[in-house]
Amino acid sequence: MATSRARGLDGDYDYVIVGAGTAGCIVANRLSADPDKRVLLLEGGGRDNWIWFHIPVGYLFAIGNPRSDWMFRTEAEPGLNGRSLGYPRGKVLGGSSAINAMISMRGQAEDYRQWRRMGLEGWDWDDVLPVFRKFEDHFLGDSEHHGIGGEWRIEAPRIQWEILDAVGEAAEQMGVPRIPDFNTGDNEGCSYFHVNQRKGWRWSAARGFLKPVMNRPNLRVETDVLVEQLLFEGHRARGLRCSRAGETFTVNAGCEVILCAGSIGSTQLLQRSGVGPRDWLGELGIPVVADRPGVGRNLQDHLQQRAIYRVSGVKTLNMTYRSWLGRAGMGLEYLLFRRGPLTMAPSQLGLFTRSDPSQSRANLQFHVQPLSLDKFGDPLHDFPAITVAPCNLRPTSRGTIRIRSTDPREPPRIAPNYLDTEEDRRVASDAIRATRRLMAQPALARFRPEEYLPGPATGDDNASLAKAAGDIGTTIFHPVGTARMGLRDDPQAVVDNRLRVIGVDGLRVIDASVMPTITSGNTNTPTAMIAEKGAACVREDAKAGKTG
Repeated sequence: MATSRARGLDGDYDYVIVGAGTAGCIVANRLSADPDKRVLLLEGGGRDNWIWFHIPVGYLFAIGNPRSDWMFRTEAEPGLNGRSLGYPRGKVLGGSSAINAMISMRGQAEDYRQWRRMGLEGWDWDDVLPVFRKFEDHFLGDSEHHGIGGEWRIEAPRIQWEILDAVGEAAEQMGVPRIPDFNTGDNEGCSYFHVNQRKGWRWSAARGFLKPVMNRPNLRVETDVLVEQLLFEGHRARGLRCSRAGETFTVNAGCEVILCAGSIGSTQLLQRSGVGPRDWLGELGIPVVADRPGVGRNLQDHLQQRAIYRVSGVKTLNMTYRSWLGRAGMGLEYLLFRRGPLTMAPSQLGLFTRSDPSQSRANLQFHVQPLSLDKFGDPLHDFPAITVAPCNLRPTSRGTIRIRSTDPREPPRIAPNYLDTEEDRRVASDAIRATRRLMAQPALARFRPEEYLPGPATGDDNASLAKAAGDIGTTIFHPVGTARMGLRDDPQAVVDNRLRVIGVDGLRVIDASVMPTITSGNTNTPTAMIAEKGAACVREDAKAGKTG
């Protein structure tokens, strides 16, 4: 029954899920496990039938490509000295898990304890750890920290670089210890990242959670569907108006509509449908179904300062890739052994540390790459270099996502407000200082690192470094928080702790947009956890007769 070309979509389902990214794939898997429930999963992108969705290094070709990326852009950002950034989001079954960094990262235990202190029952570290373990199939085996037998495969990287090993030694010399695993609740330290791969192939949410259950007769999966608007009867969500290939149709949801379209997609749909800030909706003539001022606010993202260093006497991907012989060798190594540079995540070595001694826990994450380029989609530089990119894990700046019109095809106004607070500018400056200390350690001296960006002319004073942070800062593609969880009497909350949209019935949001505060690391794995918990809430509430 699952097909991307089926017609006659008009009809009745128990659950209609919008978005087949990481969250949507998991929710569809879990809800369709009940054979008595009819589940419809709608994806705005296409099928994952392109080889670069599956070879790990394919992100170099997928990001910035309209075949695989929604091609969003931010507004011109004052904190970035007027620059606008590309804002990649996956446009395919599997969503951003089909084009992302593949880094398996839960964050820190204290992230979730903070959620619990905000009143969000069920979201403490002790509550979410069993959920993480449930869907894992981890190469380290079954333990108090990890699980085996789940759908989400996690493996060690299948390539190492001499230059990255040396950066790890430099981190130790700087006082950052080597650790074997970032995912035990405290990620302070240095290690190679664990990745969502299986035997050298990218392991997207579609491959892990959706494709194994596509043959279920009660699950229907449709691609290339534009969801235009939620349909309400009074204050209850009853279905969706959609279009595909010039045809408009409606689908009905007998139990619930579930938004899994991410911090951008779910926010757009809520606002177009009359769920959002009354003043914003009124400016566009949208009738208000539920006045929820938090819809589109509280946007948080990780901004990295991409420092680039020229190196000598050591191999990096720049020169290997630019040589036809090097490319041939990489291809042959992958073809024969599923190893080598084609298995690379964008970042291989991670480093978590504190920007200054006053920090109670690690607040910087370094992504270290044996390559350099101006931005994804551009060619690699024609000189050997590495990228050392720290980000502020817990920014205090908050941005917005706001639709420009009622046209579902028009991209929204995305304003992250990077470096909007004095604290964020201070942490960004300290991050550049920490990068310089790292690269000046004795372990790297033999490679004669030379600062290319921000450049040796950039001084060490706060004003110079804040300006440099704005010049070299770029997103790591972790937008969260625009439909945040909160207590039901919190006017800025969008969903409650069971992810039900406050003020309407029959509608949930289950994706990264519900995070009240961003987790301390890459956000794909926490999104998977949210989906697993959210699907369990749906099933539990259905048994109890509660759908709103």
